[in-house]
Amino acid sequence: TGRPVILMHGFPYDIHSFEEVAPLLATRGYRVIVPYFRGHGSTTFRSPSTPRNVDQAVFALDILALMDALGIKRAILAGYDWGSRTADIIAALWPERVKALVSVTGYLITNLEANKSPLPPAAENAWWYQYYFATERGARGFEQYYRELGEFIWRFNSPTWKFDDRTYARTAAAFTNPDHVPIVIGNYRWRLSLAPAEPDYAAIESRLQKAPTIDVPTITIDGKHDPFTPAGDGSAYRDHFTGRYRHRTFDVGHNVPQEAPREFTQAVVDADRL
Repeated sequence: TGRPVILMHGFPYDIHSFEEVAPLLATRGYRVIVPYFRGHGSTTFRSPSTPRNVDQAVFALDILALMDALGIKRAILAGYDWGSRTADIIAALWPERVKALVSVTGYLITNLEANKSPLPPAAENAWWYQYYFATERGARGFEQYYRELGEFIWRFNSPTWKFDDRTYARTAAAFTNPDHVPIVIGNYRWRLSLAPAEPDYAAIESRLQKAPTIDVPTITIDGKHDPFTPAGDGSAYRDHFTGRYRHRTFDVGHNVPQEAPREFTQAVVDADRL
């Protein structure tokens, strides 16, 4: 009966990013929903012949379908990495479904044309696994070493986070899903225009490629030690948010909700009050 909040994880992570945030929000009266993205954890496709679609739009449609199935008209959306991108898309194109937004690393809607432009070498280095996944060697390497690769990325993404083996193992179990490799590889190849876009989502993607602004109440968060943080003050993406807005920077890395659960929880509560 509480105000619904949907918390969305990134890659290579899972729902355990919110293991502390979820009960903290529940004690404040929220109804907390923490779904796996397709290809993670217990998610399944009804038929082996169902296309394993990977366009950014499909993850947003998954969340909207979940909201419909649960009878939720509007929810607070909060996430990081893939979760931020998905929440941003819903907030931009279906604002009537979003009460408020918490988006780590700000505006993450993928612009395919912009993604074709090279970045300075230091910035490209942080995205090494995207290029690795673009090769058949990378796809085979990911399938063989998904556990080791995920842990390596965790340490790179969050250099100050001292997680233990049990914490990582609990999340790595979500990567044994048989659809995990095709979903992850396909999505990163799609971002680099190396995989074809699905015609079913062409109209949605056409709107997303125009970088629609987000008008719902929003708090953006940057991790101070996150290698993907464009600027500590949010100025790199500020113009994309046209509604009531706040920005915060936490002394953590990429996996903000798991590294700073109380601060992330407070951001959700504060976004709800904007």
